[in-house]
Amino acid sequence: MSVEVPSRGSDAAPTAPVNRVRQLLRGPRPEAVPVLVGRACALVGVLDIAAGVFPRFRHSRMHAIAEVLPGALGPFAAALSLSTGVLLLLLAHGLKRGKRRAWRAAVALLPAGAVAQFTYRHSLIGVLISLALLAPLLLHRDQFDALPDPRSRWRALANFVLMSAGSLMLGLLIVSVHSERIVGDPSLADRITHVIYGLFGFEGPVDYQGTTSWTVAFSLGALGLLTAVTTIYLAFRPEHPAARLTEDDETRLRALLERHGDRDSLGHFALRRDKAVVFSPSGKAAVTYRVVSGVMLASGDPIGDVEAWPGAIEQFMDEAKAHSWTPAVMGCSETGGQVWTRETGLDALELGDEAVVDVADFSLAGRAMRNVRQMVKRIERAGYETRVRRVRDLGEAELDRVRRAADDWRGTDTERGFSMALGRIGDPADGDCLIATAHKQDDHPGEYGDLKAILHFVPWGTDGASLDLMRRDRSADPGMNELLIVAALQAAPKLGITRVSLNFAMFRAALARGEKIGAGPVLRAWRGLLVFLSRWFQIESLYKFNAKFRPRWEPRFVVYRASADLPRIGFAAMQAEGFVNLALPLPRFLRRRGPAGRRPCPHGTTAERNVRAA
Repeated sequence: MSVEVPSRGSDAAPTAPVNRVRQLLRGPRPEAVPVLVGRACALVGVLDIAAGVFPRFRHSRMHAIAEVLPGALGPFAAALSLSTGVLLLLLAHGLKRGKRRAWRAAVALLPAGAVAQFTYRHSLIGVLISLALLAPLLLHRDQFDALPDPRSRWRALANFVLMSAGSLMLGLLIVSVHSERIVGDPSLADRITHVIYGLFGFEGPVDYQGTTSWTVAFSLGALGLLTAVTTIYLAFRPEHPAARLTEDDETRLRALLERHGDRDSLGHFALRRDKAVVFSPSGKAAVTYRVVSGVMLASGDPIGDVEAWPGAIEQFMDEAKAHSWTPAVMGCSETGGQVWTRETGLDALELGDEAVVDVADFSLAGRAMRNVRQMVKRIERAGYETRVRRVRDLGEAELDRVRRAADDWRGTDTERGFSMALGRIGDPADGDCLIATAHKQDDHPGEYGDLKAILHFVPWGTDGASLDLMRRDRSADPGMNELLIVAALQAAPKLGITRVSLNFAMFRAALARGEKIGAGPVLRAWRGLLVFLSRWFQIESLYKFNAKFRPRWEPRFVVYRASADLPRIGFAAMQAEGFVNLALPLPRFLRRRGPAGRRPCPHGTTAERNVRAA
């Protein structure tokens, strides 16, 4: 007697549709509501703008009745619909991130958009779409509890520029869409003039038949008023300053570095004063970060006792959740990456390798060091000499000269570096830092005398140093960086330094493996792309520069939440490192000039192209 056992698939087939129906009835997961509502809000905003710009977007039987009603209800409703649509588009991003203020504004604006849809377009569908969006907003209001981002007065200027440009383009569309009612044939210049006048509330040179001129006038006036109101609000609202380390925070971080600074070569860079910090509940560990474009960007490993890292990481993630920031870590070590991924469920991706030279193993002898040896000998024969000292051993006058020279030789208007740069030289609290300088006596010395190049190192525990920046006079001979690195490595034993961290080489493994025999087509294609990008970001040149000194390579990782976040994290990292600057450029006559009226070179010096965080 045989018993027929039903297959697993026969049970799954009828239950699958049932599960889908149950999922639809339950609705989306609460944590997914902000993203869905933000997208729907953007769609409603586009519909509202279309209703305001295109009055015949949808014909209805009530249109004839509305035209004979007293007053100017139609033009007013068009302006209201247009304003509501623009504001909803502006709020969509905040809603996706679960911002409480964006939620409040959307709850107030959606009914206004529904009224405009009905009174101007008489569209029941438009009304239903606007009002239907209120249901998830009110039902899941607890998902919109994110705190506001840090802000400054520059946000008002950016809003004015962007809103003005958008209002000009949208206004030109409004003026042109009523072509069948325009009197005459005004030129493009006349239409632009009409838009500009209309944004300020004045009548322009374009005339229309019937009441269309009122509709256009109210719509342009609404755009101008919206630009003015949002700019004034952003300019006069309370300012939240950018991240800054307090004196107490810096004191606590330095105490942690004294006890645990040997672990990570990037530890001292946590003392940048444009970073914020969160400490573990025990105070034995900390994570420093900066918020850039909605990304909460940490760098390196947490500071302090490894056993206390999970507590600091938990505080970091709680802060990111409270503000709806995207958490990310740039340049953590393998140990740090393991702790981050274990404690948070985030993913890690190898970003590149750090070049570390063991001082005891370094020598200029041998065929492998032939090029470096010849370059150093040639420069020394040209009359250059080097000095390697602690910052505390420099006099105030010489230290001031080094600071001014480093600033003038920077090569770009923007100070670069975040994860692997300290951002200052010669601070009294940084007496353990190293400065290597190159000097040459000239018949006609410049403003900085015989000073020709500078290397700055920060402490890596008690027996290490980590390269911070490299700067040189543009008139100096090539090879200053090689000369000073060799000088620092040779002077290291006298200073009690046994290891030196040099530049970070992004995607080094791909560059190294891709040029070897037997590399596959995918790896070769990836290396080719990196070589192509090196025209702008010096990826290959930094790798080759580091490889000259025969270092050991320590991998560094980026930690992220989802693959979809990587482009955003990459863009935020480029902003933090100074490679992308969204600030509005100053007029040419307001830019800082160097000595003797020279402007900084926009392309950067060789030292700047070799800067650590490239």
